[in-house]
Parts: sequence; C-alpha cells; structure tokens
Amino acid sequence: MKSVPLTAYSRTLTRRGGAKKLRASGRIPAVIYGAKTKPENLEVDRKALEDLIHHSASENLLVDLTVDKQTAKRLALVQEVQHFALTGQVLHIDLHEISENEKVTVMVPVEPVGEAVGVKTGGGVLEHVLFKVKVRCLPKDLPEQIHVDVTNLEIGKAIHIGDMQPPPGVEILGDKHISVLAVAAPITEAEEQAAEAALATPGEVEMIKEKKEEGEAAPAEKASAKDTDKDKDKDKDKDKDKGAAKPEEKKPAEKKK
Repeated sequence: MKSVPLTAYSRTLTRRGGAKKLRASGRIPAVIYGAKTKPENLEVDRKALEDLIHHSASENLLVDLTVDKQTAKRLALVQEVQHFALTGQVLHIDLHEISENEKVTVMVPVEPVGEAVGVKTGGGVLEHVLFKVKVRCLPKDLPEQIHVDVTNLEIGKAIHIGDMQPPPGVEILGDKHISVLAVAAPITEAEEQAAEAALATPGEVEMIKEKKEEGEAAPAEKASAKDTDKDKDKDKDKDKDKGAAKPEEKKPAEKKK
C-alpha cells in the first residue's frame, strides 16, 4: 500500500471545550501513539483529512505524517476515525505510528471477483460469510483489498481461508477451515412456505398449552381456597369455645380479714 502525505500540528486546545473550538476553526483533534512512542495530542486540517478518506479505496489508510513542518516524517496507520452520527462529519482520528521494517496485523476487506457458476447456471445465491480477514505483513505490502475468484464455485461449495491466495509478502491469519464465500441452493416457494409454517406452529401450540394449563389449574386453586376457608372456620370455633370457657372458671377464694 502506498502511503499518502498528511500534515499535523501540535494541539494547543486540550482543556474542556477545546475540541469544540478546534472543530469550529476547521481542524480535527487527533492522537498518535505507538509501541515505542508516548501518546501525543495533534490536530489536522478537516478538509485535507476528509479528502484522504474519500479518495481511499480501503478502510486502511497509511500516511506519511509531518508534524509542525518537521523534516522527519513519521509513518502511521489510521487506526480509527470517529464520525458524527447525523452528518457523517469527522470528529476525531487515532493514528498508530509504525515502522516500515516491522510487520503489522490488520483487518482487510474481502472482495469476490467473477460470477460463480452455481449462481450463473444453477440459480444459487452467493453468500459473503466473512467480509474481512486478518493479515500480517510489512506496511509497504499492505493490500487495500484481497480479491477472491469465485468463478468455479458451485452450489453447496465454499471457499475457506485456507483456499485463499494472498498477495506477495502477505500472510492470512485465522482458522483455515472457516468459510469466506459460499454458494447456497435457491429456496423454492414451497420450502419458503414450509419454513414459515414451521416457525408459526410452535408459537400456536405453546399458546394453546398455556391456556389449557391455566384452565386446569383453576379448580385446584378453588379447592385449595375452600380448604383454607374450612381451616379458618375451625380456628374461629376453637376461639369461641375458649371464650365461653373463661367465665365458668372459678375465681380464687378471697382471704378473710
């Protein structure tokens, strides 16, 4: 991947509200960090950054960073770009400083090439199971995308990570048995209706079962309530007998003076 030039400046507005003032002036707050460098607060021109992102063919963007017009350039990978949800405007950018002689590990998009024979002649559907794969390589060898030829892919067949041919100098990481692209058989109208009926049936049976259980439980609850009422009546009768017995109890004889 070819690196593109980008100019950054040391950030001066770092206190509360500084980012808002910075964006109002046409610049975007940024942070650069790396394994051998301390995190540093920077700011970049918003229009220049948005132009780079707009013209990039990949999510991975490699930049030759010049900070405060210094002669020494710093190689960095755009790690994350935060956007405003409503307008899509860039809010913040994270840069990961790397060395041109050290390998990096990043996620790269997978792009199918050609028309699968299972789709063309069998009416199958091409399924994109894995949209990105993890690769390891030197910065100069970093691909924007990994193209996969699906021309010979038949119905019921798949291309796995182990089947992919990476570009020179690139190593694809991950389980070799994981599917990346596959061609599924077309679903007929009868199969679609059967699937919908199968999904609807369990819910209806469960509802009927719940109603039946509620209807059966009601008599048991009534019987339990009757037993409880009988116990209460017995307790009341006992209390009455005790109350009636108290007046008949003999009082202790009074002592003669």
